[in-house]
Amino acid sequence: MSKTLRCLIVDDEPPAIRLLENYVSKVSFLELTATTTKALEALQHIESKNIDLVFLDIQMPDLSGIQLSKIIKDKVLIIFTTAYPQFALEGYDLNAVDYLLKPFEFERFYQAVLKVKPTTIDIDASSSTKESLFIKTDGKNNYEKAYIDEILYVEGLKNYAAIHLPNKQIITYSTLKHIENTLPKSRFIKIHKSYIVAINHIQKTDSLHVYINDKALPIGDTYRKAFFEIIAKKKL
Repeated sequence: MSKTLRCLIVDDEPPAIRLLENYVSKVSFLELTATTTKALEALQHIESKNIDLVFLDIQMPDLSGIQLSKIIKDKVLIIFTTAYPQFALEGYDLNAVDYLLKPFEFERFYQAVLKVKPTTIDIDASSSTKESLFIKTDGKNNYEKAYIDEILYVEGLKNYAAIHLPNKQIITYSTLKHIENTLPKSRFIKIHKSYIVAINHIQKTDSLHVYINDKALPIGDTYRKAFFEIIAKKKL
């Protein structure tokens, strides 16, 4: 089942907002939730409106787009929009999906949002129905099928991710946040800024690690409380 991405546009120039509004309206899997010219208002929208994707200008008053992205980067996907190319490298260091240099045409905009297009989950019509998803690998139309119940964990690797299965891994040019939004939340949990794990494949835990397939994965301080609350509900 496909999913619509809820978008927020953050730019201190109203003409730039109008252009992005027009572009977003042309893309079927994008839903514009709000626009704002103020970075602090953007924070409120992200907290209250379940935002998935932010189009974020860098040169902003009070709080720059770079500063704002450091606050929100684990909560949403980010596509930077700016007239200053010198910020591009720093933007990618923050694990942004893409960097759009103003002025940009719709074609370039569409190339950027395709990187976060929601993955379609197929239902296998066999007698033992199994959910699967097609993972985009290298190349324009290259996809590899993976059964959701076979995914052990997902590892974020800068601008791409590794999906670990029992006997192999699949590399995809996608952010960890995008994958997190695609996988069923009842069966997967984020334990670290770089790791999402399948709850049913956890072998054991200690205070600092989750063990899956005999590999120790770190539990981040930010995620520890929520993780162990879920584990506690499943204990004997």
